[in-house]
Amino acid sequence: MATVTDSIAENWSELFREQALTTQDERLRVFYEQGTVAADSPLSDVPFVALDFETTGLDAGSDEIISIGLVPFDLNRIRLRDARHWLLKPRRAMKEESIVIHGITHTELSDAPDLNRILGQVLEAIAGRIVVVHYRYIEREFLDAALKRRLGEGIRFPVVDTMAQEAMLHRQGIGSLLKRLVGRKPESIRLSDSRNRYNLPHYGQHHALTDAIATAELLQAQIHHRYSESTPISDIWI
Repeated sequence: MATVTDSIAENWSELFREQALTTQDERLRVFYEQGTVAADSPLSDVPFVALDFETTGLDAGSDEIISIGLVPFDLNRIRLRDARHWLLKPRRAMKEESIVIHGITHTELSDAPDLNRILGQVLEAIAGRIVVVHYRYIEREFLDAALKRRLGEGIRFPVVDTMAQEAMLHRQGIGSLLKRLVGRKPESIRLSDSRNRYNLPHYGQHHALTDAIATAELLQAQIHHRYSESTPISDIWI
């Protein structure tokens, strides 16, 4: 499921400059004009924003975003005062199995806006920051697909994927291979299980804002345990 934006050779600053000149939507143009963090920026200087979606299903091509939660942060502070949460009305019906997971009902979404109505606010909140997610194939793929359906053009931006960070540690290498050979189950890299390994507190799952806060805390812990504040952002973004 890899995309061109998964390449570590991606020149994000240049891509943003090019997109600012060619995008047709004014909100996207403003987003790209804000630019992105330089690849050699130390993690201590990077402004992050944790982003989480709840969706009607797992297929970005056919399912819809129904909830967005985000919170800006850096290595030392999570800015809860600036956190945002939106419920969104999908263009397609929700699947019953997804309602069981996230608990958002049709009634709650009956008066919610379409993504297009609050898109400017979402883009303003993430502009100039590095987006942090737990499994990039939800947030980045769903937002790109949703904008293509609404605007005729998608969106591209770098992310730090906390699930990918856990996968590198627990799903790759000789240690993981040996565990599989002796029949041991691989370590879970789900958000709650990943947080447990860093002794982070338990939060309820499948609420977009709560999961965004949980993801922000997880990245802070990952960086504290495995990197240094001087590590360049290009070492961990995708």
